[in-house]
This record gives sequence, C-alpha cells and structure tokens, in this order.
Amino acid sequence: MSIAKISPSFWYAKEAEEAAKLYVSLFPNSRIDRTTTMPTDTPSGPPGSVVVVEFTLDGQSFTAMSAGPLDPFNHAISFTINCADQAEIDHYWDGFLSAGGTTEQCGWLKDKFGVCWQVVPVALNDMMASPDRAAAKRAADAMLKMVKLDLAALQAAFDGKA
Repeated sequence: MSIAKISPSFWYAKEAEEAAKLYVSLFPNSRIDRTTTMPTDTPSGPPGSVVVVEFTLDGQSFTAMSAGPLDPFNHAISFTINCADQAEIDHYWDGFLSAGGTTEQCGWLKDKFGVCWQVVPVALNDMMASPDRAAAKRAADAMLKMVKLDLAALQAAFDGKA
C-alpha cells in the first residue's frame, strides 16, 4: 500500500467504518485498505477504542477515525465530485440520498454523517470559465436556482436556449 503525500482525514464520533463502507460502495476503483485500532490509551479512550480506517476512493487515499465527538463537519471543507454526465451526477446524488443524506442548493448535499459533497458536472467549470461572460452568467443564474444540478438545463441556459 503506497501512502499519498497529502491525504484528507475525517474524524467521526463512532462512524468511521460505516462511512468508509458507504463511500467505497459509491465510487469506482475504491476499497478499504486497512482498519486498525489504537493499541494504547488516547485522550479519546482506552486501547482499542479508537478505530482508524484507511481507504481509497477512485484512487485518492483517505483516512477516517472513530475517536469520539469533537467538531462537527461543516461547509468549510467539502469534497467535489466532478461528473462526466448526468448519469454520473444521478448516481452519486441518489446514492448519498438513499443512504440518509440531505440535499442543499447548487449541487451540494450532506451525507448522513454531515460531510459536505458537491456533485458537479465537469462541463459547468468550462461554462463558468467561458470568455462569453453573458453565457457564463446565464449558466450561473440557472445553477443558483437548482438543488441537484441538471446538466442539460445548464447547457441550455449557457447556450441561451432556456
């Protein structure tokens, strides 16, 4: 198992294994790499009470730890899922929601653990960066009215056909 130079880590009260299993079930090329328990006393508890899960999501290394309550997840950190098409948007959106997630505006959702995810079509990035600023504005205005992003509707707005 190779270790990435930079790897995001999640701190859960007690749900690290459950969260990692959900995430690897949704993303291709994903797996639980290793689950270990801390062999010594920690500020979070006695030996064996802290669980560390190392996992890979579509080639990106992550770590999750169950170590008791600390800080809740919030919007200051989120994970963007860059989607090639509407089918991929639907896959992730529906997968997180069916597992207890909640919707937010503009392609954002929170999973059942409170982690924020942005489910975004890659094409939207190109629309926003377009030198045609009027077209970019139309796409942005359309996006701001959406909960789950609709790629066809965004493209229509960008093209001036909405």
